[in-house]
Amino acid sequence: MEGIFSSIQVSGSGMSVQRQKMNVVAENIANAETTQTEEGGPFRRHRLEVEAQDEKLPFQTLLKTSQAELHRTRTQHIPGLPSDLGYREKVAVARAEENEEGPESFKLVYDPSHPDADAEGYVKMPDIEIINEMVDMITANRAYEANAMAVSASKEMLKNALDI
Repeated sequence: MEGIFSSIQVSGSGMSVQRQKMNVVAENIANAETTQTEEGGPFRRHRLEVEAQDEKLPFQTLLKTSQAELHRTRTQHIPGLPSDLGYREKVAVARAEENEEGPESFKLVYDPSHPDADAEGYVKMPDIEIINEMVDMITANRAYEANAMAVSASKEMLKNALDI
C-alpha cells in the first residue's frame, strides 16, 4: 500500500512544480514589454530551477503497514536485502526554486520615441522570447496532465485493491 501513497506523493509534487512553472511563464509573458520595474531597469526573465530530493522511508515501516505476511527461510532468497530488513527505500520528490536572470539579460531596441530611451535612442527591453515561453507553458501543461493521470491511476489501483 505504501508504494501507492508514495507514487501519489511523487506525482503530487510534480503537479505542484508544473503549476509553479506555469505561473513563472505567465509572469514572463505578462512582463515581456516592461522596461521599468520597481528595482529599476527592465524586467528580468524568471526561470524555475527544479531538482529531485530523496525522501527516505524505513523499510520496517513499509513492512509493518503493508499487512502482508512475508516468510523468509534464507537471506539469499532476496538478493541485496540485509538480514535485519533495515534498508531504506528512497522516494524522489520534486522541489523548485524561482530565480531571475542576470542584470545584463536584456536586449537593446532602437526606439527614440519611447519614454525610457537613452540619449542614443535605445531602450533596454526584457530578453523574453514569447515563442519559447509558450513552448515552456505547453510543456508544463502536458507534464501537469501526465502527473494528474498518474495520480488518477494510483487512486484507481488503490480503490481496486480495497475492493478485493
